[in-house]
Order: sequence, then structure tokens, then C-alpha cells
Amino acid sequence: MKRKHQKTLELIYARPVSANVRWLDIETLLLELGAKIEEREGSRVLIKLFDERRVFHRPHPTPTTDKGALASLRDWLFNNGVKP
Repeated sequence: MKRKHQKTLELIYARPVSANVRWLDIETLLLELGAKIEEREGSRVLIKLFDERRVFHRPHPTPTTDKGALASLRDWLFNNGVKP
């Protein structure tokens, strides 16, 4: 895994939850892990990874991901064995 992806993963697992994680960095990390990402209506994106499907909202107008989405993403990654 590239250093940039490792840093993003560390930010996802940071306590307290970071408020400075860019959604684009999360998407590139998920692609590195083998995810398929599909656009949905509005700002929704469907992520297929670990034989599961999850829908997240792409943040707007700012590029940073909200803390609730980060916590959900962290739990999903942790439950599937992805750790920093």
C-alpha cells in the first residue's frame, strides 16, 4: 500500500475522529483495496467491497468527510480486517 493510502487509513482510525479527511483520498484508498465505485443519484456513491455494498454521501460543498461517515467507514473496514 502506498504511503498516501496508509496515511488516509491512519486518519480514518484516528481518535478522536478527524475532521480533515478528504473524500477523494478515501475513494482512492478504497479503489486500492479493490472497491468498485458507482455514482448514484445526487451526491450518493455506491461502494462494492468485501462482497458488500454500502452507500455513502459525497460531501459538498466542502471536500472533507463528516465524522459520522468516517466512523461508519472505520467500523466497516475494521470488521473486514483492514487496519493501519
